[in-house]
Amino acid sequence: MAGPGSERSTDELRAGINRCVGGLMFAAFVGLFINVLHLAVPLYMMQVYDRVMNSRSHDTLLMLTVLVVGAIVFMTTLDFIRSRTFIITAEKLVHRLQGGVFRAAVADALRTQSPNATQATRDLQELRQFITTGPVALPMDAMFSPLLLGVLFLLHPVYGIVAVAGLGGMLLLSLLMEFAARRPSGHANDAALRAHQDVNTAIRHAEVIEGMGMIGAVLRRWQRSQRIALDLVGGGNSAARAISAVSRGFRMGLQVAVLAAGAELAIDALASAGSITAATILMGRFLAPFDQLIDGWRQWTNAGSALGRLRRLLAQHRETRSATPVEAADSRITVERVTFVPNGSDRAVLRSVSFALEPGDVLGIIGPSGAGKSTLARLMVGLWSPSSGRIYLDGQDVFTWERESFGRQVGYLPQNGGLLDGTIRENIARMGEADAAAVVAAARRADVHDMIGRLPLGYETRIGDAGFVLSGGQRQRVALARALFGSPKLLVLDEPNANLDAAGEQSLMKTITECKAAGTTVIIVAHRTSIMAVADKLLVLRDGAVEQFGPRAEVMRSLSTTKTAAAGNVTPLPAERSARA
Repeated sequence: MAGPGSERSTDELRAGINRCVGGLMFAAFVGLFINVLHLAVPLYMMQVYDRVMNSRSHDTLLMLTVLVVGAIVFMTTLDFIRSRTFIITAEKLVHRLQGGVFRAAVADALRTQSPNATQATRDLQELRQFITTGPVALPMDAMFSPLLLGVLFLLHPVYGIVAVAGLGGMLLLSLLMEFAARRPSGHANDAALRAHQDVNTAIRHAEVIEGMGMIGAVLRRWQRSQRIALDLVGGGNSAARAISAVSRGFRMGLQVAVLAAGAELAIDALASAGSITAATILMGRFLAPFDQLIDGWRQWTNAGSALGRLRRLLAQHRETRSATPVEAADSRITVERVTFVPNGSDRAVLRSVSFALEPGDVLGIIGPSGAGKSTLARLMVGLWSPSSGRIYLDGQDVFTWERESFGRQVGYLPQNGGLLDGTIRENIARMGEADAAAVVAAARRADVHDMIGRLPLGYETRIGDAGFVLSGGQRQRVALARALFGSPKLLVLDEPNANLDAAGEQSLMKTITECKAAGTTVIIVAHRTSIMAVADKLLVLRDGAVEQFGPRAEVMRSLSTTKTAAAGNVTPLPAERSARA
């Protein structure tokens, strides 16, 4: 459902497009002179044939040649200026939109778990290329076609009639291209995008696919989606090629028609012989924009599809974050009756969760799988907005908090570590510019400094798809250093000991104890409860609701009592009673 935020996003797109209007209008103004100067060569040739050849005047030829060369130089300069205008306009459009588009794509990925961030950046580049490579200039050139048509009528009305008939044929071919090729191409692009996303997902999970022999099934799935895309593309391309072939034949026929008409007029002394050459050149120039519009239909289709996807992405984005940076004075956490229902679901993952933590508290969150532990961790760092209720850090809503200032208050360790392509130093510094001493300090607090020193280039070792491959434990410890960077007031750790051995877990517990002493509030989500020895309080979740909350010793004692009581109330099976007797 659209809201004020979505209106602001679409307004941003509208403003970005409006910002291009001035540049495009200037390019159209320059295009007027370019099209006028295109008359220089055909008029020059007509004068050479009709005047110079008859008078045999070298001076006239020299003067005409100087004039036409000057016109060509001026036209070339203007053409370069127009090209630069398109480049600058495209860069302004991308610069204006890229921030909002990227934020909207990331928000959409968080909301729907879709890879639209990559597609959105490709769409921006598609628009940039469309503007800079020239297809956008074709309608502008077509606007000045009446000028060329008027000159053809001045040479002789027959030339103008042939040109109008040729234009009618080109427009008919353009309509055929629209219905036969462009519309199917939109469906083909969507199908190709889905196939591309399928193969990207498969590659990201190559270990699972190879380890469990799923490659054949995944390949067949991808081949089906690829075959659908190729069939759609092939159908559109076949129609486009057929219409393009007809278009080329039609243009050649028009040239023959102009030459034949000109020859007939010259024979009857109704037009000069030089007008034949001039009319042929003017005819080609007159029809060129329409001809190129037919051949360049794919670029127009792709640009239109890219703009449509960006418009839909921005229309769906609701900017609910504050724009005012805030620094937290302390690390007090308050969770007030938080309920969360994921998009597309009617079942609440969390139901009326409430608790409060004082600065320096360490809270352990435990419960069975599917109880909502990781969801609560994500809500604590403002990734999602609660369906109802609120979470506050130092009295400020963690979801609406301005993100850069909020990031300085918070350290977050997701289950998979979430390291980005880059160096170890860049990852710990959260991909920003940071003092090397602060990076090393965070690594020491995470007890990963010595491990980094054993890597090929230490802190400058590049990791990621094309870099050094870290083990699961190494990734987790580097991600912990990133979470500790900047001494955050709130530290949220989701399964921090999942990939750690006993020594690594002891080091983690020592780090958490140090954070507690520094006044950092720590939230730990874990299945391996040995890490909970450092917790002051425990929160037990079951089916999305709080089952128990309080000091660790009391909760553990209550859980132990509950388990004992449950074991004592088990009714023995008949076979068990017989065995006991």
